[in-house]
Amino acid sequence: MADKTSKPKAKAKKSSVEKKSSKVDVSKQFQEFTESLNHEKEKYLRLFAEFENFKKRTARERIELFKTAGQEVISAILPILDDFERAINQTPKEGRKPFEGFLLIINKLTDVLKSNGLNITETKIGDTFDAEIHEAITLIPAQDDAQKGKIIDITEKGYQLGDKIIRFPKVVVGQ
Repeated sequence: MADKTSKPKAKAKKSSVEKKSSKVDVSKQFQEFTESLNHEKEKYLRLFAEFENFKKRTARERIELFKTAGQEVISAILPILDDFERAINQTPKEGRKPFEGFLLIINKLTDVLKSNGLNITETKIGDTFDAEIHEAITLIPAQDDAQKGKIIDITEKGYQLGDKIIRFPKVVVGQ
């Protein structure tokens, strides 16, 4: 009988070892699944954040595109506008009657360009020269020290479309 009782004890010992190893396996698997889940959550959050940044960036680019969509066309029209202004300035004051049509055309053209976001860059004679805003075409000797570094003459108007300068004003600067 001693043999019969000893055998079940051996089986009981094996089963408790098996239970412990299966508990270790289950807890190890649970830990692996938890790590895998956390890794996938992190990947998902990064992907989601990346997608949100993409949406914001494309929205900003789209708005910018709408603001400056006509920049090339407007830049091509600016020399025509300059020519109209030169033609009007070259006509004698008393003989302007035939040129009233030119005045109407230039007024309509400037109104259309302004409605599309074009603004004249404000530059005045006597302002301080700023290389970020102005384009110096020549330097001339200043008559006095007060004119040094100042704008002496404006040869061509500058224009900006929204906040972006599309043509810098061309100026003569005192040296």
